[in-house]
Amino acid sequence: MPYEVTRTTLRGMTHLPPPAEELRLLDAELRQLDARRAQLLTRRAWLVAALHRTQQPSPAAPSPAAPPRPEAAAPSVQNMLLVLGGVLLTLAAAVFTLVSWGDMGITGRALVLGAVTLAALAVPAPLLKRGLRSTAESVAGLGLALTVLDAYALREAALTGTDGAGYAAAAAAVLAVIWSAYGLLPATTALRLPLPSALAAAQFPLLLWALAADAGPYVITAALLVTAGLDAVAALRVTAGSVRIVAVVGAYAMGGWGVLAAGWLSFAADGPGAAARAGGLLLLAAVIALGAAWRVPGPGVRHALGLAAASGLLTVGALGGVARFGVPTEWAVPVHLALGVALLAGLRAGRLLPDPVRHGAAWASAVVQALALVWALPVVALVVMGPAGWLGRVWSGAPSDARAAVAVEAPWPSDAAAAPVVLLAVAAVLASAVRAEQWRPRARLGALGLLWAAALLLPAILAVPHLAGMSVLGVMTAAALYLGRTTTSGTRVTALVLALVTAVDLTLVSLASQTATLVVLSVLTALPAAASWRAGLAPFTAPAALVYAAALASATGAAADWPPARTALLVLAVPVAAALLAPRLAASRATVPVEAVGAAAGLLAVGLAVTDPPLLALVLALCGVIAAGTALRPERRPVGYAATALFVLAAWVRLAAWEVGTPEAYTLPVTVPALLVGALRRRRDPRTSSWTAYGAGLAATLLPSLVAAWADPHWTRPLLLGTAALLVTLLGARHHLQAPLVLGGSVLALVTLHELAPYVVQVTGALPRWAPPALAGLLLLALGATYEQRIRDVRRVREVLGRMN
Repeated sequence: MPYEVTRTTLRGMTHLPPPAEELRLLDAELRQLDARRAQLLTRRAWLVAALHRTQQPSPAAPSPAAPPRPEAAAPSVQNMLLVLGGVLLTLAAAVFTLVSWGDMGITGRALVLGAVTLAALAVPAPLLKRGLRSTAESVAGLGLALTVLDAYALREAALTGTDGAGYAAAAAAVLAVIWSAYGLLPATTALRLPLPSALAAAQFPLLLWALAADAGPYVITAALLVTAGLDAVAALRVTAGSVRIVAVVGAYAMGGWGVLAAGWLSFAADGPGAAARAGGLLLLAAVIALGAAWRVPGPGVRHALGLAAASGLLTVGALGGVARFGVPTEWAVPVHLALGVALLAGLRAGRLLPDPVRHGAAWASAVVQALALVWALPVVALVVMGPAGWLGRVWSGAPSDARAAVAVEAPWPSDAAAAPVVLLAVAAVLASAVRAEQWRPRARLGALGLLWAAALLLPAILAVPHLAGMSVLGVMTAAALYLGRTTTSGTRVTALVLALVTAVDLTLVSLASQTATLVVLSVLTALPAAASWRAGLAPFTAPAALVYAAALASATGAAADWPPARTALLVLAVPVAAALLAPRLAASRATVPVEAVGAAAGLLAVGLAVTDPPLLALVLALCGVIAAGTALRPERRPVGYAATALFVLAAWVRLAAWEVGTPEAYTLPVTVPALLVGALRRRRDPRTSSWTAYGAGLAATLLPSLVAAWADPHWTRPLLLGTAALLVTLLGARHHLQAPLVLGGSVLALVTLHELAPYVVQVTGALPRWAPPALAGLLLLALGATYEQRIRDVRRVREVLGRMN
């Protein structure tokens, strides 16, 4: 059927009314609903009021209180009562056994205690059948406690001559067997207390038998480890949760105790035999940990990883403890490191080992390598920081070799020869063993740092001549700067840091000799400067070159026996170089560091010249010239303020050196530039306030001169100041500028008052006493009349505005 025919047919089949009719019906329904809603709300309000009147309590009758909420659930109360009852019965049985035992005969004692024990062990079965599980657990706990008292009573009654430790071992073993059998009986298999208790009792037989036999520490440690191994087997084989928890706790506790004891025996071994026995114990612990890691189920992957790592560490400790007796003392750490690196073979095992075991071996190897690096760290720190001792012995004479150059105030360690081997071995592992894409770049950077540290140690370890050692450091600095040319940001930053540390170390070592200092500082100035042609290195190397240039200038002045103030002129070459170099580095990240180093060098020059005022004035003026040249750049216009301040300071220092005491000599160098700057600013922006443009400049001279004029008994200064103030006032009036008008007029009035003060005093003394009050009255009348006139004028303006409205 065609589409139009279908739509026409469907439109004709609809039964909806027209829109206008449907809208009328909806409005009618809504009106009915609104009316019904209003009725219902009225009825509801009446009902609420009626209920409020009937239920409102009288003033004398208190409102009923809500029932108290129980603070403890019924099962909690039940368990508390059962536990408390079991504890009390156990204490009662203990008191009976320990205190009242002697009041009965041998037969009575056995019958009473045995009967009570059998009853306590037999009652849980019927209680379980009745569903009283908690009560059965409490009674079973009492029965287990009574068996312990039975064992104690048996020894006190019939076996008093036996050894205490041996009897305790046998009793613990028997109790473990009895409790296990009791927990496995069909009638009591639902009890959760006997089997964990049996496993807890099984922790002591081997240890107590070893103590009873007066065994040595090796046997006692073996007993601890064997017990831990049995606990590990139980933890892996038993399915009951409570038994597994006790087994895990026992395995970790006894195993940890045994590992600590074996480790101490290995550390304190005085010969290969003792070390071999201790190593065997450590290997036993390693085997137990490895077996547990191998069998741990999937959800316990973290436990497996930790156990495998512990197994690897124990293996390294066992073999390394034996091997250290066959090598010199300083090579003990490299031997342990070699064993730790050998653990990485587990990563190549593939499917032969579970993943947690392989990864645990890798973590154990990493821990061994980290500990080896910690052992080598003091030697590296001595080589890097030891030359700082030359700061107190500058140019005292070159040392005999590179070792004496670094061990200035600290003794050279006897085992330092093995440190480079450790560093190189770990570097090789990082470079070759790390295969993950995420960690491989970081590992290579770490290997680069370790290689650098090993190369830094070699001159001191080999005790090469002092000049050769400094040459090695110079070559390392150049190589690090060349490596910084790479495009990888991580490698570039690492290379620059290594270059900086090596350069600082070389600088400190060179302080022993004057010639070496000058040569090294010259080389270290040239190397970063040459590397600065690379845009990626310039933000680091250009400032470093300027820093070494400042150090070279200072050292040159000291070598020439110049005073510090004279050396400051050499140091100023660094700010000049920075000011000339900065425009060439426009839009570069090196611009700000270069300018910052230049400013710091300028401050150094000022500090060196502070003891000689004439030279200090010259240095400040030169710094002002440098700052003014920098301010010519459009983006450095604010530096002009610093240039002005430097020029002013230079003028002040020069005047102070000439012993000039006239304040105008100090203030006019400030006023003239300030007024020029203000005039330029108003020309650029006519809306600038005269106070902003000229206020500071005029006040800098007028106010100090006014203070000096009031204390000056002569007429020259007041006359000149008054003339200047009059000119400023006239200029302010001519150009309608508030700041010159106010400041000039105020100073002119005060100077005039100062000059006319003696005559005013004479006139005041000649007037009669009634004249001052009369003059004050006239002044007040004049002010009042003026005030009234102003009010009348305001009223007239208001009326005019009213008529306008």
